[in-house]
Amino acid sequence: MEELYHWIDGKEARGGSGHFVDVFNPATGEVQAKLPLASADETAAAIEGAAKAQREWGATNPQRRARVLMEFVRLLNRDMDALAEALSREHGKTLTDAKGDVQRGLEVIEFCIGAPHLLKGEYTDGAGPGIDMYSMRQPLGVVAGITPFNFPAMVPLWKIGPALACGNAMILKPSERDPSVPLMLARLLQEAGLPDGVLQVVNGDKVAVDAILDSEIVQAVGFVGSTPIAQYIYERAAQTGKRAQCFGGAKNHMIIMPDADLDQAADALVGAGYGAAGERCMAVSVAVPVGDETADALIERLIPRIEKLKIAPYTAGDDVDFGPVITAAAKENILRLVNRGVEQGAELVVDNREFSLQGYENGFFVGPHLFDRVTPDMDIYKTEIFGPVLSTVRAKDYEEALGLAMSHEYGNGTAIFTRSGDAARDFASRVNIGMVGINVPIPVPLAYHTFGGWKRSGFGDLNQHGPDAFRFYTRTKTVTARWPSGIREGSALNFKPMD
Repeated sequence: MEELYHWIDGKEARGGSGHFVDVFNPATGEVQAKLPLASADETAAAIEGAAKAQREWGATNPQRRARVLMEFVRLLNRDMDALAEALSREHGKTLTDAKGDVQRGLEVIEFCIGAPHLLKGEYTDGAGPGIDMYSMRQPLGVVAGITPFNFPAMVPLWKIGPALACGNAMILKPSERDPSVPLMLARLLQEAGLPDGVLQVVNGDKVAVDAILDSEIVQAVGFVGSTPIAQYIYERAAQTGKRAQCFGGAKNHMIIMPDADLDQAADALVGAGYGAAGERCMAVSVAVPVGDETADALIERLIPRIEKLKIAPYTAGDDVDFGPVITAAAKENILRLVNRGVEQGAELVVDNREFSLQGYENGFFVGPHLFDRVTPDMDIYKTEIFGPVLSTVRAKDYEEALGLAMSHEYGNGTAIFTRSGDAARDFASRVNIGMVGINVPIPVPLAYHTFGGWKRSGFGDLNQHGPDAFRFYTRTKTVTARWPSGIREGSALNFKPMD
């Protein structure tokens, strides 16, 4: 069985703590690797190594740092297939979805190649008599990224790219459930010319996380995961004076107006609700049709589309729609919530609780489920299920539909499907959610805009990627300079007549 490692000071580092965790193949339920979990001392040593490496990296001019990222992009494209296969093997995503995971991270690296422009400061000439004023953006030093299992390439790249482009060193603590791709990324960055120690990959659990949070060297931490952990990290970071951006859970609503193209809306709901087995923070998990007539017509269209979905391991071909969920515990929790929905009175229109895939009975596969007549007091509405479960909440009018999205504790993403520009404009203006789609089911911004949720989906005032990332990973220093007059005359070499 393969034994994985940490990536410290530019090379593989075998675990010294004696603690390991199993890495599963979610399609078969078999253990495929063992991963070492770092102790507090190992984590502290990695942080100290990063601090030493950062001094020279931070002093490297932005153009040279950008050239490393430029080469990194080339290598990511070169190894796209290998990265996607490793990702699918540990996560369970289809190969197409895995390539999308890598691609959306790669696009952020492409944006970060523009670091020389993005790091420019400001200048005021003549702010006062003989006084000039200017600002500089300087790296924080050592920063940390704590990233989730559901996007083992994209989210680490969202953290790594801007942090390194700004001249920081990074401690990356990826999910212990699918760690191979982050380790591959570190190796590719070394091949691209990144100096040893500037990126340290430390695998671990709460012990490593707390060591990062308690370190006086680490100046900032970025996190993506569940809301309780996001809040914990945000609070601990504040206590130790760290800058933090922490992104948590979601319950994304899609409002379907009576004038919407219902076939388009149904296709969008199936893709956004069941893609990646629903293990996306931007997955649509709540459909809100306006009016019973709209709801009935939508359900009628959804059922055959859902029943045609092909659930299988990524190795089963290009026509697989989604694969297993990440762990046996995740599968158990999803089915528990489905049963709870039935107990609380929701109508289970598509029921796959007994789903089993022949030949993969020990895998973590969950069939797609569709609920109708869900109400806001039900657990399946309040809780982020993070599985292939779509809940339908009927609204009598637009205002009720808008109110459902606005009153939920999460505010990551939302969408409206309509032909009415007036309704779309009003929705985008009023809804208190960070990312909005208009006839777009998964409104993830491109790399040159910022990604971030509101309410209990996000903690911190700066978002991921885009311009906000460069603000987050730098400090602004403002210099006020005054030079006394008269010194410009210097030495007099010309012949001067006697006075």
